[in-house]
Amino acid sequence: MTRIVENGVNPIFVERWSPRAYDESSITEDELKPLFEAARWAPSAYNTQPWRFIYAHRDTPQWQVFLDLLIPYNRGWAQHASALVFAVSAQKFVLPGKTEAVSTGVESYDTGAAVAFLALQASLSGLSAHIITGYDKQAARQVLALPDDFQIESAIVIGRQGDGSILPPELQARETPTPRQPLESLIAEGRFGFKDA
Repeated sequence: MTRIVENGVNPIFVERWSPRAYDESSITEDELKPLFEAARWAPSAYNTQPWRFIYAHRDTPQWQVFLDLLIPYNRGWAQHASALVFAVSAQKFVLPGKTEAVSTGVESYDTGAAVAFLALQASLSGLSAHIITGYDKQAARQVLALPDDFQIESAIVIGRQGDGSILPPELQARETPTPRQPLESLIAEGRFGFKDA
């Protein structure tokens, strides 16, 4: 499928997509760190930077542990990737001028921005990042040894895109960049006025 670029946007935003076919190659720490570095520079409320990333490389003991946290549907294709990452967010902070830890109310939003930066850097680096929420939430909290004041936001499957023929037929048909809604259906000036909401 060809994506149509409108309104002069940089092609990096349109070229990035989320494949499910990966080539089973390993990636080094030096290849993975720039993705986290890009995420580090995302904006956040009060500059709290609530995001944290917990990861496992393929061909390490932790890989299978992380892979087993995914629901079977996601595990079936993610097993061919190079790294699995869990994006988590701190839920409380001592804000400037305060003494008590509170929520900013936008920790998930801020972590989502960091994950978007990570995904764009993956694309720029010749890698693909597929963000998923299909995993065992309770088991993941235990495996990650997550403190009570942290929340899991998503898992991220990272690797080099592989041949779509390794996927089951139903996924092969979906192994293409997806379209987006027309911009006119997503923006409104002055007040809410969306027909499909």
